[in-house]
Amino acid sequence: MVFVVAGVLFVTSSLASGGLDLRASSVTDLDTVVRQERQRTDNLQQRVSALTREVDRLGKSVIDSQVVELQGQVDALRAPAGFEKVHGPALTVVLSDAPKDEIDRAVQGGEVTADELVVHQQDIQAVVNALWSGGAEAMTLQGQRVISTTGIKCVGNTVVLHGVPYAPPYRISAIGDLSALQVSLDSSDYIAGYKTYVAAHNLGYQESTDQDLTMPAYDGSSDLQYARAETTTDAARH
Repeated sequence: MVFVVAGVLFVTSSLASGGLDLRASSVTDLDTVVRQERQRTDNLQQRVSALTREVDRLGKSVIDSQVVELQGQVDALRAPAGFEKVHGPALTVVLSDAPKDEIDRAVQGGEVTADELVVHQQDIQAVVNALWSGGAEAMTLQGQRVISTTGIKCVGNTVVLHGVPYAPPYRISAIGDLSALQVSLDSSDYIAGYKTYVAAHNLGYQESTDQDLTMPAYDGSSDLQYARAETTTDAARH
């Protein structure tokens, strides 16, 4: 009976510890516990990566005409959708706030408000829209690839892109026909109005070109997030 009880206690301790030492000395040895847990996490991550590669390999090895056809369609759309790295001639526009001393001088003189001498969401959006209108084939903002679901949001004195806040200056680059992109920028009434503040109060606006600029692929989530209207029953319940 003594051996049986001892065996039960040993098994219980092993299950409760999950592979870790339950003795009091190990509780105070946090470095050892962290290293053990990190090793377990690393091992599990390696296992997940191996399984992911195996799933990809098995998926590509499926011999099915419909699957092959659909995969071909997906591959053909990856580049236009922004999920592949691209390169080519590009035009870049950099927007930045006016210098602080210029803002102070203009505000004290009653010429404009401070809000008029900083870059806003609509300023960035105007440049982005003009570049798309000029036939841009790919675009980045702050080095992040812009795709069809990209939203540009102004939060305080920063702009949030793909959930990440960025401070000025804002760098917008577009790959395409350089002449067409330039004409589209020059034809924008909004940008023309912006440039009046550039000339009068040193609000930041710069253009430059690159004969071969490489843009990264979009690596964020491709899931669409959108609102759903409540049904009559759901609305009545709330």
